[in-house]
Amino acid sequence: MGRARVSGKSVDMEALGDLCTPWSLRVVATLGIAECIAAGTSRIDDLAAAVECDQEMLGRLLRHLVSKGVFDEPEPGRFALNPAAEALLQPGFRLYLDLDGIGGRMARAWGTLLELVRTGEPAYHQVFGKPFWEDLVAHPELAASFDALMGVVGHGVPQVPSITGGWESVRRVVDVGGGTGAMLAEVLRAHPHLRGTLVDLPGTVARAGEVFDAAGVSDRVAVVGQSFFDPLPSGADVYLLMKVLNDWDADGTTAILRRCAEAARPDGRVIVSGVVVPDGERQGLSPETILVGGRSDTLSEFREIAQSVGLDVEPVEQPSGRFVVECRFI
Repeated sequence: MGRARVSGKSVDMEALGDLCTPWSLRVVATLGIAECIAAGTSRIDDLAAAVECDQEMLGRLLRHLVSKGVFDEPEPGRFALNPAAEALLQPGFRLYLDLDGIGGRMARAWGTLLELVRTGEPAYHQVFGKPFWEDLVAHPELAASFDALMGVVGHGVPQVPSITGGWESVRRVVDVGGGTGAMLAEVLRAHPHLRGTLVDLPGTVARAGEVFDAAGVSDRVAVVGQSFFDPLPSGADVYLLMKVLNDWDADGTTAILRRCAEAARPDGRVIVSGVVVPDGERQGLSPETILVGGRSDTLSEFREIAQSVGLDVEPVEQPSGRFVVECRFI
């Protein structure tokens, strides 16, 4: 039942359509069940009391996850971590699943997929009352959760991109839409001669101080709280757009790239990462698509957008095998 043959392989359609498991994972992450077990609370009555839940329902939920390979039940009513469940102890993964934070918004936003497919437009506002970015502005605690997920907590220490000629010839870099500064901090830490400026919304850059202090670069960085649709700090050698443009449609991408070009003239360049894919590679659905209608562009598509604001593009291969795109004036 629920199985089909595709290209000679058996596809379990019932498992693909399962909603019980992903929601169960989110519930145990939100309740902090893995943390309780790690701290020594393992019996179902004690777990239920610790997280203030119904013992019967919590037991059923955990037994479902045991059947899927997440958690063990070494004896009736006592649960234990296994390698799969230990992943729930990772702060970034728990943040992604936490229904009380940005993870909850992201999970529930998938309920708008039908409307997105029918209209081509994100329908996040139909569930939460406002478009995604406006919702974050209206709920600072969600914005803080989102910033953490996008930063080191959620993605780890970022890898500094390789650029043509190396970073030695660069003196000043502006990280546009750089969140709480994880990437800029790593760039400055790796290259002590550099000075940097972080540009993002005021509430976000206000949380960057801890990041820069931890990296030991606070004396070489400035923060500017503003929209990147407004004029940007001018005169830098490099403007970074790291995993920013995939949150926007073609019009948004063009507007942001135009602001970078205006600020970079006449000798600067714009480095774009995380949005441009090789020609012929097409993208599927992503959280960005659901939340804001975001997209990725092929190199040819992005070249056309860049040329419309006076820039030409050149891919620069990275050690990972992917590439970043350097934009220079035509």
